[in-house]
Amino acid sequence: MGKRLVSIVMPAFNAAASISESIDSVLGQTYRDWELIIINDCSCDATADIVRGYREKDSRIVILTNGENQGVSSTRNRGVREAKGDWIAFLDSDDLWTPDKLERQMRLVQGEQANGGMPDLVFTGSAFIDSSGRPADYHLEVPERISYHELLKQNLISCSSVLVRKELVLKYPMEHDDMHEDYAVWLQILKNGGHAYGINEPLLIYRLSQSSKSGNKKKAAVMTYRVYRFMGLNPVQSFYYFCWYAYRNLKKYHAIRH
Repeated sequence: MGKRLVSIVMPAFNAAASISESIDSVLGQTYRDWELIIINDCSCDATADIVRGYREKDSRIVILTNGENQGVSSTRNRGVREAKGDWIAFLDSDDLWTPDKLERQMRLVQGEQANGGMPDLVFTGSAFIDSSGRPADYHLEVPERISYHELLKQNLISCSSVLVRKELVLKYPMEHDDMHEDYAVWLQILKNGGHAYGINEPLLIYRLSQSSKSGNKKKAAVMTYRVYRFMGLNPVQSFYYFCWYAYRNLKKYHAIRH
C-alpha cells in the first residue's frame, strides 16, 4: 500500500483565512490514494476548528498538534516521520493544487520506473495568485530534468509542487528556518546522485504574500546565500551562484508583477 500511497504534509499556523481552500484542492484530486497530515503549529485562530471539521468528513485526514510552536522545518519533519506512504507531497496551508496534480506526478513516476528509471523527486510549474486570490498572468516554467548546478542558479523546485521519496526527506530533513530549508533539501538530494523530474505545467497555484519568507525580497536573498554556505560553497562560489539567483529572480518577480 505504501508504494502507491501519497502522504501529503501540511504545516498550519494561523491559517484560518486560507486553509479551507488548500484542503479542498486535496479533496478534489483525481488521484485518490492519499493521506493528508495537517500539523497545527500552535495556531491561535480558528485553524484547529476548521481542520477538525474536515477530519469528521474524511478519514484520510490526520491531525497532529505541536505542544509548542516549532516553526515550519520541524513541523514538516514531524509530518514526514508520521507518514505511512513511500511518497511525500508538501502543500503549504495557503497554496492550492489543480485536480490532476498528484495523478500526473504518480503517472510520471510509474512510467519512468517501467522504463528502468529511478525518479526521486517530481516537481511542477506554478501559477500565482495574490492574497485575495486574483491570478497573475505569469507562470513559472520548469525543465524536464534539473541538475545540482542548475538548481544552484535558481530554485525552480517550489516546495508545494514536490513529490519526493520518503526515505530521502528522512535522510535529509529540513533544518534552519533562517534559510530556505526546502531548497537545501532538494540540493542535497541532487548533490548526492538523486534524480529530479519536472512537469512543465502550472499544477501548483502559489499564493504570494508579503509576510512570507519568499515575499520579503531582501530576506529571501539573505536566506538564499545562507543555503549556499550550508551546502559547503566557499564565498567565491556563493557569490557566483548568488549573481545567477539575483538575475533570474529579478526577471521572475518583474514578470509576476506585470
